Amino acid sequence: MQGIGGALYEELAYDDDGNPVATTFLDYLLPTATEVPVIEYGHIETPSAGPGGHKGVGEGGAIGAPPAVVNAVADALAPFGVKLTRLPLTPSRIVELLEDAYSSKSSMPPEETAAP
Repeated sequence: MQGIGGALYEELAYDDDGNPVATTFLDYLLPTATEVPVIEYGHIETPSAGPGGHKGVGEGGAIGAPPAVVNAVADALAPFGVKLTRLPLTPSRIVELLEDAYSSKSSMPPEETAAP
């Protein structure tokens, strides 16, 4: 959920003085169980050769989700001429990107907007 949130919802926005704009969870979007798909995971134990068999710990599960989600969104929006340049890909940002792509296509001469 952390990786999906970072890719699609969470944005650390600040005003001109460097103060956070989001003061509550009404202002700061987080994914909930409604927005996140069922996640299946497997666990394979491979102890380290070091003392105790311990390996690094942390939020390794959040590393692969953002690029996977962003690549899926980029692939879905590619036919519309949308180029993704920053995160998060909030719903309003995706609508804005689609509107920008549509308006730039409609301002082109007809021969440039035709499908290949």
